[in-house]
Amino acid sequence: MTSQLAHDQDTPSTYGDLLRAWRQRRHLSQLELANQVDVSTRHLSFVETGRAKPSREMVLHLAEHLDIPLRDRNQLLLSAGFAPVYPESSLHSPQMMAIREALRRLLAGHDPYPAVVVDRWWNLVEANDALLSLVTGVAEHLLSPPINVLRLSLHPEGIAPQILNLGEWRGHLLGRLRRQVALTADPELADLLAELTEYPCEQPEDADTQGPGEVVVPLRLRVGDTELAMLTTVATFGTPLDVTVAELVIETFFPADEESGRWFRERTTSGG
Repeated sequence: MTSQLAHDQDTPSTYGDLLRAWRQRRHLSQLELANQVDVSTRHLSFVETGRAKPSREMVLHLAEHLDIPLRDRNQLLLSAGFAPVYPESSLHSPQMMAIREALRRLLAGHDPYPAVVVDRWWNLVEANDALLSLVTGVAEHLLSPPINVLRLSLHPEGIAPQILNLGEWRGHLLGRLRRQVALTADPELADLLAELTEYPCEQPEDADTQGPGEVVVPLRLRVGDTELAMLTTVATFGTPLDVTVAELVIETFFPADEESGRWFRERTTSGG
């Protein structure tokens, strides 16, 4: 696994080094980035080598074009000698209560189908009651806070034994996580990816188990004697200005067929 110490030793510390690292992570040459932000290649080169000091506006302008997460934009500002501009509020702080309440209403409104909210590291923030129907038989240690939904899904003592298309679903989740690691360069996410990759799975990740006409990866579960098929959608807050809010992800599950929809609706009707 990637150790935090090794990451700290390898992480660029100056603004120029950080900017170069993000540019290279986005597979852009100095010329390409300079053309995008309308500055000369010479000036961009001087900024990366420390021969020129960027303005606060230039730091933010470059970060926007490089699609750098808000958390890391603050780090760029600090490295360039400026104060961070994006606050990071605790979800339990008074100013975030409106956000928490909105999330709870959204999740409750999605019943009788499951829905969750996770943070940047895939730790569970909120979930609706329908999710409880999918976590029966899960090991207690996976349900102890903070609950990581990827670990809960793919761990052999988690939901994984219930997933009929585990190879396909595992490949889908690990693919999302790999893209997130590439986007953020977050060492904690890299460690999580390394851990999840080591979990046993008898099915190949690229298993061709999709049915006729399917254009997305479904989640197929066996709950008791019932086989369920679900599709998922992902949403985030638009134009967030707070680091915490920017990193929240809302994932909602929908039945992929009438039988699955009926199963969830009947559980709500019966109080199960």
